[in-house]
Amino acid sequence: MLFSHLTSMCSDLLRLIYPRICAACHHALAGNEEVLCSFCLFYLPRTHFHLHADNELERHFWGRVPLRRATAFCYFQKGSRLQRLIHQLKYEGRTDIGRYLGKLYGLELLQSAEFQQVDLLLPVPLHRSRLLQRGYNQADCICQGMAEALQKPWSDQVLIRRQATDSQTRKNRFERWENVADVFAVARPAAVAGKHLLLIDDVITTGSTLEAAAHSLLQYEAASVSVAGIGCAIR
Repeated sequence: MLFSHLTSMCSDLLRLIYPRICAACHHALAGNEEVLCSFCLFYLPRTHFHLHADNELERHFWGRVPLRRATAFCYFQKGSRLQRLIHQLKYEGRTDIGRYLGKLYGLELLQSAEFQQVDLLLPVPLHRSRLLQRGYNQADCICQGMAEALQKPWSDQVLIRRQATDSQTRKNRFERWENVADVFAVARPAAVAGKHLLLIDDVITTGSTLEAAAHSLLQYEAASVSVAGIGCAIR
């Protein structure tokens, strides 16, 4: 009892010295809030794609790759809360943001019978050179949180990126597809055969990266491939 009381006092003191702040608006977090304040969490622009077959994102992939389902947590816009979160996740070492958003969305995906049937979660991999530069793969962080919520296994050893590519940021749709064509490979074919695989990325724009990765998996007799992102900025 005394130890618990002292721990609580130390925790309160640390909050006074180093207050926890919302990663989106930078206001102080309440005691029960994590990463985001309740206001920012409430106003995240959710897509609810996971509840609707043939949704806008799924139609975006029609004729390109035979996906089982496609979904994203929120709409992504420049200058938005979500962009600030993704920027911190990718470039400021805030891996906790990835796990938090992944867990949030994983809990929502439990509302869908299709996503409850996922067998294995796979993050879109970074090339070794980019991984060494950044120190982590942001998709891994998202995948960890999502796998925890869905209570499903995940692996960063199944799908690999065999060559580095240029940044996709300033490329058009064709240039993005050309940039990632044939860059992915499956290191463990036995792990994907006959499985419902869920590919995870941070933001889906043209979908070229996920398209290329999905094609690599489907070559190895995967029963089906679905894709999910935290943000959706398809164009």
